Amino acid sequence: MCYAFAMPNPDTLAQLPLAERLAAMESLWDSLCRDDAAELSPPWHAQVLEERVRELTDGQHRDWHTAKQSLRKLTER
Repeated sequence: MCYAFAMPNPDTLAQLPLAERLAAMESLWDSLCRDDAAELSPPWHAQVLEERVRELTDGQHRDWHTAKQSLRKLTER
């Protein structure tokens, strides 16, 4: 892939004032939003989202507290 734009290195970006870094970030997000969502997200993302919506509709979702407890149990030794 060839770009007409050379990405500034992170050190250069870090030296910019906060307002300029935020403006650059907003410009990047705006450009991403104009792209076709199908190109930004693989097909399996849509499938996972559809499954999650079904779970919410069917009342099968877990609150954040319960989800954290389940994750902690998975990592306990």
